[in-house]
Amino acid sequence: MTIRNLDALLRPRRIALIGPSALPPGVAGKLAEKIAHGAFAGRAVTVDLPPEDSGGLPAVPFENLAGVDLVVALGDTMGLPQLVRRVCPLGVRAVVVMPPAPPVYEAAVRAATLVASRSHRLRLLGPGSRGLALPALGLDVSLAAHPVPPGDLAVVSRSGSILNATIALAVRRGGIGFSAAVSLGEKMDVDVSDLLDWFAADLRTRAILVHLEAVSSPRKFLSAARAAARSKPVIMLRSGESRARRRTGITYSARLAHADAVYEAALMRAGCLTVRDLDEMFDAAESVSRLRSVPGGRLAVVANGRSLAALATDRYDLLGGNLAVLGDPTRAALAACAESDANPVVLPDEADGAAFGAAISAVLADPHVDGLLAVAAPSIMTGPDEIAGAVATAADAQGRTFGRKPVLAAIAGLDTATRDRLGTARVLVRDAPGEAARSFFNVVRYAEAQQHMTETPPSLPSDFTTDPERARAAIAAELAEGRGWLSPDGIGHLLSAYGIPHVHSVLASDADGAVRAARPILAAGGRVVLKVEAPSLPSKDAAGGVRLALASEETVLAAATEMLAQSKGPAVDGLLVQPLIERRHAVPLLAGIADDPVFGPSVVIGRGGTAVEVIADAAVELVPLDRALARRLVGRTRVARRLGTGSGSGGGTVGASPDDVALLLVRLSQMAVDLPAVRDVDLNPVLADADGLIALGARVRIAPAGPRAGRLGHPRLAIRPYPGEWERRLSLKDGEVVLARPVRPDDEPAYRRFVESITAEDLRLRFFAPVKEFSHAFLARLTQLDYARAMAFAAIDAATGEILGVVHLHADPDHRSAEYGVLVRSELKGHGIGWALMRLMIDYAKADGLDFIEGEVLRENRTMLAMCESLGFEIHASADDPAIAAVKLPLDRAPG
Repeated sequence: MTIRNLDALLRPRRIALIGPSALPPGVAGKLAEKIAHGAFAGRAVTVDLPPEDSGGLPAVPFENLAGVDLVVALGDTMGLPQLVRRVCPLGVRAVVVMPPAPPVYEAAVRAATLVASRSHRLRLLGPGSRGLALPALGLDVSLAAHPVPPGDLAVVSRSGSILNATIALAVRRGGIGFSAAVSLGEKMDVDVSDLLDWFAADLRTRAILVHLEAVSSPRKFLSAARAAARSKPVIMLRSGESRARRRTGITYSARLAHADAVYEAALMRAGCLTVRDLDEMFDAAESVSRLRSVPGGRLAVVANGRSLAALATDRYDLLGGNLAVLGDPTRAALAACAESDANPVVLPDEADGAAFGAAISAVLADPHVDGLLAVAAPSIMTGPDEIAGAVATAADAQGRTFGRKPVLAAIAGLDTATRDRLGTARVLVRDAPGEAARSFFNVVRYAEAQQHMTETPPSLPSDFTTDPERARAAIAAELAEGRGWLSPDGIGHLLSAYGIPHVHSVLASDADGAVRAARPILAAGGRVVLKVEAPSLPSKDAAGGVRLALASEETVLAAATEMLAQSKGPAVDGLLVQPLIERRHAVPLLAGIADDPVFGPSVVIGRGGTAVEVIADAAVELVPLDRALARRLVGRTRVARRLGTGSGSGGGTVGASPDDVALLLVRLSQMAVDLPAVRDVDLNPVLADADGLIALGARVRIAPAGPRAGRLGHPRLAIRPYPGEWERRLSLKDGEVVLARPVRPDDEPAYRRFVESITAEDLRLRFFAPVKEFSHAFLARLTQLDYARAMAFAAIDAATGEILGVVHLHADPDHRSAEYGVLVRSELKGHGIGWALMRLMIDYAKADGLDFIEGEVLRENRTMLAMCESLGFEIHASADDPAIAAVKLPLDRAPG
């Protein structure tokens, strides 16, 4: 279940507190008093509570609960199944289970409770919930010490103590209020995903704040988070990160992709902003709501004092931000008013408002600047009001002249009126330079997360081919032998199947075999590398398991004999014999796949070699990847600065292209998509230089994939990739065949041309209103799809690539029903494009596990109504508008 019956929990009209209470003495009474003395306009009663715990609320017998929406259960949770069975026939649709769950919440009790609740679609919050507060309704059923101030932030927390601390901090800071505050407790039923779906559509909520510890349903969570983040800021506070950073696993990739790194990647991919503490959570909510997104993140600082400026720039650099490099015209303009013409721009200590205004205006006009932070310490010569006035005027002016860029200010000594003046000019005010730098960095990270959210990588990049069947055969053969690691031959087949350059390896079981394998290498004038073949060994180098540059059969024999003598054991399969690859100017990289128990496979990139974990320069991204995501992933590492560089004609070589590395990561991503049995991959080192990439070492852990989870798609992917398997050839009435495929984000230009070709009348029939502007935001909603919830098929002219027609399907959060919409080029109506797309959409909806499809059609649109009738849709009058027909197709009765 997701949002079903959540209105009973979050918009109740009648509630009941049910005892006997298992809370500490007196707590039930305080809770009842909160309700009785609040502004709740609905009816509230108690059941089985003594008079001293009623708080003045009327007491009623259990049988009189008919009509109650929400029950707050205060009793022992072990009696929960019986309570649920009693309240369900009375029409109760939600229960808050407040007492703490026992240390061991018996599986039988949990199962019985869920069975009893789901038969009536009753929702359960808890057990162990600390309640909820709905300030807009005047209802506080929480154990928070402070009254919850009203406002437009929704806060959701697994932990009751975190929720109480959040409310207390908001009260202390002032000016912060909530549309709702919910304590989840043990999440037996209602979870974060459900509430994300609810608050995404809640008009009272401007931003959603979530305390997150763990995710149990990653696909559901990421889909809900992406849907919510499309409509409003979602700020995630994670706890337990110190534990999550503990590295486990045998491969380097698995150890570098620790749980915290994977969570960070997942949340960014969902469009959410992660923060580290409660104070930053409120700061981030205000920052991303008030400041325009700045994906570039190039910050300029203007300050009256070098040391003051350094507080801001040092903090921004430490966070990972990029300072703007000012252009020559800007530096020339600053010469008249500043002590420095570089960033940070340093003004004299006694700089007046005019100097601040001139410097800020010059910097904001620079195209290399994405945002500006003004930092000032007023003196006896220049007061804070004068400086703030100059900042406000310059910020206001740049909005009209150059296109508004975010402006922040950290000016000591501001009074309330002056802060309000800056706020009117849309300047974000912070108390300290470092705090302001953090605010801007959060805006940058939020913009990056929003960009990540719109990426829907294709199942298979178009510019390279793979041979997954060859790889599957090699993996299946070794799994049948009971192997948990691919053999060197299997690794060779796997890497070759995905076009990954690698050094050829031969496995020798003894020293004589090593000499025989080395003989061709030596005969060709090469030198030999020996490696102990023990995939479960964390580091061959650390265990003395590598010998390099062996130049004769004698040295190979001696080294092999010594290595085998030192490395005896069941984990040792023999020795790998390889040619020595010498590329003096190459950058050593690590690239791989790691299997996270929650979010599934991810791709890892970083600095490679023998000190991978000591250097700890790595970045992680969830599968699937396209080249854009892969390039950004490479850019998050320090080693990226060494790619694409070199001394060139001065004697050195130009380094490897970051695009080459990105393509390697896309190949690994595709491997993870195609081959669920591939769990961990280490390619280390991968040498990267002007001649390309080559993997010198590889380890691959394999395991049976297990049953397919979810409705469609890969059994372990948390993010569903572009479903290329749904590409079809559709035959039209006249025998013409067109391509039909799922819509992709890169279809936006073609989609714009498509809708611009439609007559105004046909657009009105489709959207129920005139459509005058095809903005990016409008088109993004139609082309940037979360395939876990939505699908759109486009019929495409194979010769021109132009879109001929489109059908959209958007499922509700419960994934039971979906609304459809279809649109065809006006001049092509009657050719059967709409019919063919509707049939494809129905086939997809069946396969995706939906129960029915529904929609609304203007009654004047007789063509569409006739098509719906022929396809088996039920047609009824709309309850809201007689000019609209409601159409519904139960998929179990849909034509096959």
